Amino acid sequence: MLFLAMGAGAQTYENQFTRSLHDVMADVCARFNIRLKYDMDTTGLKIAYADFRVRPYSVEETLTNLLAPLDFKPVFQQGNLWKVKRYEYARRQPADGEKLLRHLASLYNNKEQWEARRDTLRREVAHRLGIDALLKVCPAQENHFSPVRRHQGYVSQNFRLTTLNGHTVCGTIYSPRALNWKKKRKGNGQLPFILCPNGHFNGGRYNADLQRRYATLARMGAVCVSYDLWGWGQSQDEVGADAHRTSEAHLMQAYNGLRILDMMLANSDIDHTRVAVNGGSGGGTQAVLLAVLDDRFTALCPVVSMSAWFDGGCPCESGMPIQLSGGGTCNAEQAATFAPKPMMVVSDGGDWTSTTPTHELPFLKRIYGFYNAADKVENVHLPTEGHDFGPNKRAAVYDFFINTFGLNREMLNEDVVTIEDEQTLRFHDKQ
Repeated sequence: MLFLAMGAGAQTYENQFTRSLHDVMADVCARFNIRLKYDMDTTGLKIAYADFRVRPYSVEETLTNLLAPLDFKPVFQQGNLWKVKRYEYARRQPADGEKLLRHLASLYNNKEQWEARRDTLRREVAHRLGIDALLKVCPAQENHFSPVRRHQGYVSQNFRLTTLNGHTVCGTIYSPRALNWKKKRKGNGQLPFILCPNGHFNGGRYNADLQRRYATLARMGAVCVSYDLWGWGQSQDEVGADAHRTSEAHLMQAYNGLRILDMMLANSDIDHTRVAVNGGSGGGTQAVLLAVLDDRFTALCPVVSMSAWFDGGCPCESGMPIQLSGGGTCNAEQAATFAPKPMMVVSDGGDWTSTTPTHELPFLKRIYGFYNAADKVENVHLPTEGHDFGPNKRAAVYDFFINTFGLNREMLNEDVVTIEDEQTLRFHDKQ
């Protein structure tokens, strides 16, 4: 037989022209003069129709064609270096974000069409997150507060809030003055309120940079509340650290944020016309989600987070399929549901917000333009900076709230802020 002469290792239709991934990728590196870095073990992996997947005119298409059957993807690094990574459902490429925004923009051309889309997104996001059912059975809240600690120009006070099924959420309130928790609410208070969901910065809500932000905003006249991520800080004591990287965390962090919002708006000192949500990284993702879920927020400020091509890499940001709402959406379109209320987006050149000035901001301004309010959405972009909540990001936040809520710029001085240790910021039953 002719096939006997071809040998057992020959590539033919019968064996789908199969080659080892190692060998074919070595050929690709030589052909395109590139280097590959892997974040997984590829020993023994094979690719059917390997050589037919090569596109001599495009290294990116070649790598994509070869890696897709294995649920891997190529990610360009720099120079001639590419990284082979496992498929990530929550992360795409900048070009994908641009295409998605172009598609989404084609769905609405005026205010009426946009508001129909907005209402659909709000309903589906809440449904896919699973929060509607929890809010309907919301138990009576039990609030416990520590004694007030007085600092230079502000006070801090810990709290523990019982939420659902015996769970609690703990955090710290930063305020220009001590709040009156005994007085029954009558009319509107005078202090603006900023809810501050946390991201995955080192130390969580105990992080020194985050404390500087909360305390400085309090010195300038706002009440700020930070609280533990699900499975972090005192929540970890209840549910364990592993609970954080779960779909449950996505739901419960949003639920906790809304319960804290209820708690704070019940206080007679809070001004209901000035209510904001502001967070960075995963806290920015939460900020956008909370603004979609609850119309009581009047200002929104996501920092180093909002992107059309990254939904949030932790299950606490993307564990539930909210991005499938409305046939497919993204954080940028969800943020647009906030129009025409004031919003500032802080971005940088070193993460997934690098395209904000060219992609996400024009998208947002178009939708705000339906309300003749394009000036109500703004962007501070820091092209030489990376993913953090450093001084320039905090300065942008301060400027936004000075302009939006009328805070006192003369009280802006981070140097006088007291950085408290974790034990001080934790809620203790006997304080």
